[in-house]
Amino acid sequence: MSRAFAKISFTPSVKAAQTRYASREANLGFELADDARSEITQREADFIEARDSFYQATVNEDGWPYVQHRGGPQGFLKVLDQHTIAYADFSGNRQYLSVGNLQANDKIALILMDYREQRRLKIWGRVKIVHEQDAPTLIAQLKMPSYRARIERAFIISVEAWDWNCPQHITPRYTESDIEQIIAPLQAEIARLKQSRA
Repeated sequence: MSRAFAKISFTPSVKAAQTRYASREANLGFELADDARSEITQREADFIEARDSFYQATVNEDGWPYVQHRGGPQGFLKVLDQHTIAYADFSGNRQYLSVGNLQANDKIALILMDYREQRRLKIWGRVKIVHEQDAPTLIAQLKMPSYRARIERAFIISVEAWDWNCPQHITPRYTESDIEQIIAPLQAEIARLKQSRA
Protein backbone atom coordinates (compact mmCIF):
# COMPACT_ATOMS: atom_id res chain seq x y z
CA MET A 1 0.00 0.00 0.00
CA SER A 2 1.08 3.56 -0.65
CA ARG A 3 0.99 6.33 1.93
CA ALA A 4 2.13 9.04 -0.54
CA PHE A 5 -0.62 8.07 -2.99
CA ALA A 6 -3.26 8.36 -0.26
CA LYS A 7 -1.93 11.74 0.87
CA ILE A 8 -2.32 13.10 -2.66
CA SER A 9 -5.54 11.33 -3.65
CA PHE A 10 -7.66 11.00 -0.53
CA THR A 11 -9.06 14.53 -0.42
CA PRO A 12 -12.00 15.34 1.88
CA SER A 13 -14.47 14.70 -0.95
CA VAL A 14 -12.85 11.34 -1.74
CA LYS A 15 -12.98 10.36 1.93
CA ALA A 16 -16.65 11.37 1.99
CA ALA A 17 -17.33 9.14 -1.02
CA GLN A 18 -15.47 6.26 0.65
CA THR A 19 -17.59 6.73 3.75
CA ARG A 20 -20.82 6.85 1.77
CA TYR A 21 -19.97 3.67 -0.14
CA ALA A 22 -18.59 1.83 2.92
CA SER A 23 -14.95 1.59 1.84
CA ARG A 24 -13.45 4.19 4.16
CA GLU A 25 -12.20 1.64 6.69
CA ALA A 26 -10.68 -0.57 3.98
CA ASN A 27 -8.83 2.43 2.52
CA LEU A 28 -7.34 3.53 5.85
CA GLY A 29 -4.57 1.00 5.24
CA PHE A 30 -3.17 3.22 2.49
CA GLU A 31 -2.91 6.18 4.85
CA LEU A 32 -1.29 4.13 7.62
CA ALA A 33 1.12 2.15 5.45
CA ASP A 34 4.80 2.04 6.44
CA ASP A 35 5.91 2.37 2.82
CA ALA A 36 5.29 5.82 1.38
CA ARG A 37 6.05 4.57 -2.15
CA SER A 38 7.51 7.88 -3.17
CA GLU A 39 10.89 6.45 -4.22
CA ILE A 40 11.26 4.39 -7.38
CA THR A 41 12.62 0.92 -6.64
CA GLN A 42 14.31 -1.37 -9.15
CA ARG A 43 10.99 -3.14 -9.82
CA GLU A 44 9.32 0.11 -10.87
CA ALA A 45 12.38 1.28 -12.80
CA ASP A 46 12.43 -1.92 -14.86
CA PHE A 47 8.71 -1.62 -15.58
CA ILE A 48 8.92 2.07 -16.48
CA GLU A 49 11.81 1.63 -18.90
CA ALA A 50 10.16 -1.34 -20.61
CA ARG A 51 7.16 0.74 -21.73
CA ASP A 52 6.73 2.08 -25.25
CA SER A 53 3.72 4.22 -24.29
CA PHE A 54 1.76 5.61 -21.38
CA TYR A 55 -1.16 7.90 -20.61
CA GLN A 56 -0.66 11.25 -18.91
CA ALA A 57 -3.13 13.66 -17.37
CA THR A 58 -2.75 17.39 -16.83
CA VAL A 59 -5.26 20.06 -15.83
CA ASN A 60 -5.85 23.45 -17.42
CA GLU A 61 -6.56 26.79 -15.73
CA ASP A 62 -10.32 26.14 -15.84
CA GLY A 63 -9.95 22.81 -14.04
CA TRP A 64 -10.54 20.67 -17.13
CA PRO A 65 -8.42 17.51 -17.25
CA TYR A 66 -6.60 16.55 -20.41
CA VAL A 67 -5.51 12.95 -20.90
CA GLN A 68 -2.99 12.22 -23.61
CA HIS A 69 -1.38 9.07 -24.94
CA ARG A 70 2.41 9.38 -25.24
CA GLY A 71 4.41 6.91 -27.27
CA GLY A 72 7.89 6.23 -28.55
CA PRO A 73 10.40 3.42 -28.75
CA GLN A 74 10.65 1.09 -25.78
CA GLY A 75 12.65 2.86 -23.08
CA PHE A 76 11.89 6.44 -24.12
CA LEU A 77 10.53 7.04 -20.62
CA LYS A 78 13.69 6.98 -18.51
CA VAL A 79 14.40 6.70 -14.81
CA LEU A 80 17.04 9.27 -13.90
CA ASP A 81 17.13 8.47 -10.17
CA GLN A 82 14.86 7.23 -7.35
CA HIS A 83 12.79 10.40 -7.50
CA THR A 84 12.95 11.44 -11.15
CA ILE A 85 11.71 10.14 -14.48
CA ALA A 86 11.94 11.97 -17.80
CA TYR A 87 11.13 11.71 -21.46
CA ALA A 88 11.91 13.57 -24.65
CA ASP A 89 8.87 15.36 -26.01
CA PHE A 90 8.92 14.55 -29.71
CA SER A 91 7.38 16.82 -32.30
CA GLY A 92 3.65 16.10 -32.65
CA ASN A 93 0.42 17.83 -33.64
CA ARG A 94 1.63 21.21 -32.34
CA GLN A 95 -1.42 21.93 -30.17
CA TYR A 96 0.72 22.02 -26.98
CA LEU A 97 -2.19 21.26 -24.66
CA SER A 98 -0.09 19.37 -22.09
CA VAL A 99 2.78 21.85 -22.35
CA GLY A 100 0.41 24.77 -21.87
CA ASN A 101 -1.41 23.13 -18.98
CA LEU A 102 1.88 22.44 -17.23
CA GLN A 103 2.88 26.08 -17.50
CA ALA A 104 -0.09 26.92 -15.26
CA ASN A 105 -0.14 23.77 -13.08
CA ASP A 106 2.95 21.54 -12.87
CA LYS A 107 1.06 18.50 -11.52
CA ILE A 108 0.87 15.39 -13.68
CA ALA A 109 -0.46 11.85 -13.35
CA LEU A 110 0.71 8.92 -15.48
CA ILE A 111 -0.72 5.46 -16.05
CA LEU A 112 1.70 2.91 -17.46
CA MET A 113 0.13 -0.26 -18.86
CA ASP A 114 1.37 -3.77 -19.47
CA TYR A 115 -1.66 -5.30 -21.15
CA ARG A 116 -0.01 -8.65 -21.76
CA GLU A 117 0.73 -9.24 -18.07
CA GLN A 118 -2.33 -7.26 -16.87
CA ARG A 119 -0.29 -4.78 -14.80
CA ARG A 120 -0.50 -1.02 -14.44
CA LEU A 121 1.54 1.51 -12.52
CA LYS A 122 0.15 4.91 -11.50
CA ILE A 123 2.57 7.80 -10.94
CA TRP A 124 1.95 11.29 -9.55
CA GLY A 125 4.51 14.02 -9.93
CA ARG A 126 5.46 17.56 -10.81
CA VAL A 127 6.92 18.52 -14.18
CA LYS A 128 9.72 20.82 -15.18
CA ILE A 129 9.91 21.45 -18.92
CA VAL A 130 13.44 21.94 -20.24
CA HIS A 131 14.75 22.86 -23.69
CA GLU A 132 17.93 21.78 -25.42
CA GLN A 133 19.58 25.20 -25.22
CA ASP A 134 19.07 25.15 -21.43
CA ALA A 135 20.09 21.52 -20.76
CA PRO A 136 21.91 19.98 -23.76
CA THR A 137 23.45 17.16 -21.70
CA LEU A 138 20.07 16.12 -20.32
CA ILE A 139 18.43 16.24 -23.75
CA ALA A 140 21.28 14.11 -25.14
CA GLN A 141 20.65 11.57 -22.37
CA LEU A 142 17.01 11.27 -23.45
CA LYS A 143 17.67 10.80 -27.16
CA MET A 144 16.85 7.47 -28.75
CA PRO A 145 19.45 6.94 -31.51
CA SER A 146 17.21 4.61 -33.53
CA TYR A 147 14.21 6.97 -33.36
CA ARG A 148 14.32 9.86 -35.81
CA ALA A 149 11.55 12.07 -34.37
CA ARG A 150 12.71 15.58 -33.49
CA ILE A 151 12.93 16.41 -29.78
CA GLU A 152 11.26 19.73 -29.00
CA ARG A 153 11.74 19.69 -25.22
CA ALA A 154 11.97 17.31 -22.26
CA PHE A 155 9.55 16.61 -19.44
CA ILE A 156 11.40 16.07 -16.16
CA ILE A 157 9.02 14.56 -13.62
CA SER A 158 9.73 14.68 -9.89
CA VAL A 159 7.85 11.64 -8.62
CA GLU A 160 5.81 12.31 -5.50
CA ALA A 161 3.93 8.99 -5.34
CA TRP A 162 3.36 5.77 -7.22
CA ASP A 163 1.12 2.78 -6.77
CA TRP A 164 0.52 -0.53 -8.53
CA ASN A 165 -3.11 -0.75 -9.55
CA CYS A 166 -5.42 -3.72 -9.29
CA PRO A 167 -5.23 -5.93 -12.42
CA GLN A 168 -8.98 -6.55 -12.40
CA HIS A 169 -10.66 -5.50 -15.66
CA ILE A 170 -7.40 -5.16 -17.64
CA THR A 171 -8.09 -7.04 -20.85
CA PRO A 172 -4.93 -8.79 -22.07
CA ARG A 173 -3.69 -7.37 -25.37
CA TYR A 174 -0.68 -8.48 -27.34
CA THR A 175 1.73 -6.61 -29.56
CA GLU A 176 2.98 -8.03 -32.84
CA SER A 177 6.25 -8.87 -31.08
CA ASP A 178 4.37 -10.65 -28.26
CA ILE A 179 2.46 -12.77 -30.77
CA GLU A 180 5.66 -13.64 -32.63
CA GLN A 181 7.18 -14.90 -29.35
CA ILE A 182 4.06 -16.89 -28.47
CA ILE A 183 3.77 -18.64 -31.84
CA ALA A 184 7.50 -19.16 -32.47
CA PRO A 185 7.53 -22.63 -30.81
CA LEU A 186 4.44 -23.62 -32.81
CA GLN A 187 6.04 -22.47 -36.06
CA ALA A 188 9.20 -24.39 -35.19
CA GLU A 189 7.15 -27.53 -34.52
CA ILE A 190 5.25 -27.13 -37.82
CA ALA A 191 8.56 -26.72 -39.68
CA ARG A 192 9.94 -29.84 -37.92
CA LEU A 193 6.86 -31.88 -38.85
CA LYS A 194 7.02 -30.73 -42.48
CA GLN A 195 10.72 -31.66 -42.59
CA SER A 196 10.03 -35.13 -41.16
CA ARG A 197 7.38 -35.78 -43.84
CA ALA A 198 9.64 -34.75 -46.71
